[in-house]
Amino acid sequence: MSHTFHISKSHRHLKWDNSLQPIATVPSGSTLTFDLLDGGHNQFTATSTTASITTFDFSLADPAHGPIFIETAEPGDVLKIEFLSLKTASYGWTSIFPGSVGFGLLHDEFPDPMLKIWDLESHREEGYTVFKEGIHIPINPFLGVVGVAREQEGEWSTIPPYETGGNIDCKHVTVGSILYLPVKVRGALFSCGDGHAAQGDGEVCGAAIETPMEVTVRLSVVKGMKWVESPHYVTSQQHTANLVRGGAKGEYASLGIDADLREASRKALRGLINWLVAEKGLTREESYILCSVAADLKIVEAVDMPHFGVACSLPLGVFVGPPYI
Repeated sequence: MSHTFHISKSHRHLKWDNSLQPIATVPSGSTLTFDLLDGGHNQFTATSTTASITTFDFSLADPAHGPIFIETAEPGDVLKIEFLSLKTASYGWTSIFPGSVGFGLLHDEFPDPMLKIWDLESHREEGYTVFKEGIHIPINPFLGVVGVAREQEGEWSTIPPYETGGNIDCKHVTVGSILYLPVKVRGALFSCGDGHAAQGDGEVCGAAIETPMEVTVRLSVVKGMKWVESPHYVTSQQHTANLVRGGAKGEYASLGIDADLREASRKALRGLINWLVAEKGLTREESYILCSVAADLKIVEAVDMPHFGVACSLPLGVFVGPPYI
């Protein structure tokens, strides 16, 4: 028998903690709908401006909605999460927080705050949002936070990812995708949140297109998948087709080479920003935000020590009109 449950935005927590009381107990195979706050706890609205950043409370960031107790889930099992529907709000936001906050891959090079509000409604049917005239960003909704409780006791921040999921920020786990998480406690204690309308691999400025979201998932307990010791996922055919279509015009990429993987990533990102400023006429802040929502960090070389090679690549398909083409 199919079961459907609804979880409101009021049922949220800011720490992973296996002692939290579940807000619902559901059988394996149940479908759940969630009304989610955005990753900033809805502190920004469609009318917010850069001045709003000064009052942002980081202690409220990345709320997770739940937890959900799934019957028959035991340590050693795997929780299968099927993403059935992901609908963004009519607006989203991307921010550059001041360099002193220490948020973002190049936070020390961007001392000034910036907040961009995105219109996610006007071109919803066409599947994109406008960065600025001549630059379109494909909308590809997904959840940044998807996880189950850790086996370790105590409170654990919702901001980093863990082997049990959490803030994995993986843009490939979208509608039609399946995510597998290792169960560490009885009932699994599933939670989710942090809706994104679009993001590049790396989320380099510290924010994607953050948005409240309506979500439908199916949760099923799977026995015997002993190889799943961290998040594993299967993408949908549609997502793969979207990636191919989005890169149909090719990519421009900058390579970062360094013995430190993070520094190689910083060099790659810095190079792509420099190209956007020099060749496309964007400001450094605009370039940083564009990279965060549309460019991908890729490890292209990891065996020829002592150096790593990291590419920061931007699909040229985001440029749709003058003065950018």
